[in-house]
Amino acid sequence: MGKAIIFMIFTMSMNMIKAETCKSIDKGPVIPTTPLVIFLEKVQEVALQTYGHNRFDAKLFVDMSLRKNLSETIEAFNKLPRIVNGSVSKSDLDGFIGSYLSSPDEDLVYVEPVDFVAEPEGFLPKVKNSEVRAWALEVHSLWKNLSRKVADHVLEKPELYTLLPLKNPVIIPGSRFKEVYYWDSYWVIRGLLASKMYETAKGIVTNLVSLIDQFGYVLNGARAYYSNRSQPPVLAAMIVDIFNQTGDLDLVRRSLPALLKENHFWNSGIHKVTIQDAQGSNHSLSRYYAMWNKPRPESSTIDSETASVLPNICEKRELYRELASAAESGWDFSSRWMSNGSDLTTTSTTSILPVDLNAFLLKMELDIAFLANLVGESSTASHFTEAAQNRQKAINCIFWNAEMGQWLDYWLSNSETSEVDIYKWEDLHQNKKSFASNFVPLWTENSCSDNNITTQKVVQSFMSSGLLQPAGIAMTLSNTGQQWDFPNGWPPLQHIIIEGLLKSGLEEARTLAKDIAIRWLRTNYVTYKKTGAMYEKYDVTKCGAYGGGGEYKPQTGFGWSNGVVLALLEEFGWPEDLKNDC
Repeated sequence: MGKAIIFMIFTMSMNMIKAETCKSIDKGPVIPTTPLVIFLEKVQEVALQTYGHNRFDAKLFVDMSLRKNLSETIEAFNKLPRIVNGSVSKSDLDGFIGSYLSSPDEDLVYVEPVDFVAEPEGFLPKVKNSEVRAWALEVHSLWKNLSRKVADHVLEKPELYTLLPLKNPVIIPGSRFKEVYYWDSYWVIRGLLASKMYETAKGIVTNLVSLIDQFGYVLNGARAYYSNRSQPPVLAAMIVDIFNQTGDLDLVRRSLPALLKENHFWNSGIHKVTIQDAQGSNHSLSRYYAMWNKPRPESSTIDSETASVLPNICEKRELYRELASAAESGWDFSSRWMSNGSDLTTTSTTSILPVDLNAFLLKMELDIAFLANLVGESSTASHFTEAAQNRQKAINCIFWNAEMGQWLDYWLSNSETSEVDIYKWEDLHQNKKSFASNFVPLWTENSCSDNNITTQKVVQSFMSSGLLQPAGIAMTLSNTGQQWDFPNGWPPLQHIIIEGLLKSGLEEARTLAKDIAIRWLRTNYVTYKKTGAMYEKYDVTKCGAYGGGGEYKPQTGFGWSNGVVLALLEEFGWPEDLKNDC
């Protein structure tokens, strides 16, 4: 037998061994996707070969819908003439797409919000500056631009679409994001409440509740390909905020069973982690963990290219799960999740207990207790009050770092686990880098109730962290080119930290919150005046610049940016004599 053949057999054997090893490493579940999504991924792959990288958006192709049934469409696709390298000519692919596929723009149609008025009564009473007020009214008017409903033809034949057939109108983020997204919706709703658009806000919540009824959790977004992951859990917070403005007990009653399901999703199975603190007490905390180990369909060609440097399918599958889990976190992508901050292939999201997720879950538990009390479910309220107390203790035992004055993400190590999968806490596994997420616990009540933790200490730590920049809060201090890293600032974290500082009651914290709000509002205002658009993220190192980086071009619209601006203007206003430009 020739050496080449022996080597080939040896290589095949080693690959088979590695594939077997893969099964034992990648223990997590996989939620199957639909045949339609699988087919559209193939179209996406061929489209990249045909059209090239220039202005190519992978998401566009999995958002398309079918004009004819799937089997007929696949048959026509397979008959397309192939060039030598397996690609399809531009004219042939253009012809196929024109005959068999429809643009995503046809699936959601414009709908006038039922509760929109050009200038609502009592709108932003603290905004005295006429120029800022005029801008705020323009931002308010963007709700009309972003309002959509699922088209009737999607409701009639949902099998032809990756868009999920939600019944109520939605507010989309904007640009390439043509469907509703989970955590975006919290800040959209905060803005809608400032705009007095209560019915639109309730409709969004009802849509999200319907996703829990169908899947057991709120999906990352309302597309079939997002069914394998969720996003930061803030639905209960939406319902509390709507109730506080409207007193709608019926919405509370209808939503409570879904909130209990969502809480179970985050506190069981792969999301739940048991960790033993330095004193020997066990705590339950949660992590992000997508139910997927393949390229994300909306970024399939991108993920495949990222993983192409890895030597075998085992490592690729692990990376695909980590990338999808980072997408579940909302921070896609960031050096926060990487063992080597400059190398995306070292993303290790499932090996991290995140501060922010557990702070969101603490708020969820407090909110469920509040909502259950409202409708007389006292045993549920007591259960979640106790759950919140336990999580608060866990957050302060596992994440708090007294020397830094911050709550820090904790890296899980396989060597720490016992036979019953209990991790043992060690100081060296806290991630001692400053991230904006380290301060999310300020957003929940009683985070500084521990005698060793004071808001003053956290405020001082934040001020000296380097995260506060001329135009807002940076997400990290690492400039990697990833969009959740420096120099980008994102609306939700600005709002969370500002609100957290306000909740403390400290005058020093309130002053800081107002200062951050002014910086953020100013950069949004100046950028809007220069470009005529609101952006999903901003460069916080300089006033009047939108953000960049990541796997797609900067997006405009923009749902949560609009919501945060309106919520901050409602809280702080804008005096007539306060400078509004850079």
